[in-house]
Amino acid sequence: MSIRASVFALVLITCCAATAVAAGAARPRGGFTARIDNPWFPLRPGTVYVYTGVKDGRPSRDVMTVTHRTTVIDGAPCAVIAWYTQDSHGNVWYYGESTAELDAKGHVTSRSGSWRAGVRGAVPGIFMPAHPAVGQSFRQEYFKGEAEDHFQVLGVAAGVTLLTKEWTPLEPAVLDHKLYVRGLGMVLEQSVKGPEERGELVQVRRG
Repeated sequence: MSIRASVFALVLITCCAATAVAAGAARPRGGFTARIDNPWFPLRPGTVYVYTGVKDGRPSRDVMTVTHRTTVIDGAPCAVIAWYTQDSHGNVWYYGESTAELDAKGHVTSRSGSWRAGVRGAVPGIFMPAHPAVGQSFRQEYFKGEAEDHFQVLGVAAGVTLLTKEWTPLEPAVLDHKLYVRGLGMVLEQSVKGPEERGELVQVRRG
């Protein structure tokens, strides 16, 4: 089945299922590792993911490299991509990111959206549960006024593909869907409300 067909199949499954928003999981104490092997969001050091699509009305190309570096943030060892860590139950937590918008000359024009858990009231959240189930909903991040993303599991098909929706109260007119493939990670991000944005995985280079 193609990626696009999988999205429609999962939406159909979701429309036929009764869903209820689950409470976000409480942050566990200790037991964190920078080794991210959650099958829905595996981050093997050295792996490079290439996405192409559309952003702000223009063709886009995003390259995500899983580095071999780790850092400790608010007591948790994190893999350096954005900053992710995994608890002893297999849930992947999001501990922040350092963003930068550049002008045509490569000069930084904005760092809006950057945040780090434990700094200025920022709090980590779950990015990917160990065992996704329809209706589960989590806050991915919290830095007031800058980073307040949420997501909900819409469908899980045959334990192979996973569909989620993401939103933020900072942009109530925007809604995205993401499709994940077990053992690979995110393969497609598509806006379903708001400005047209799309990113599709076109290449994976294993480290």
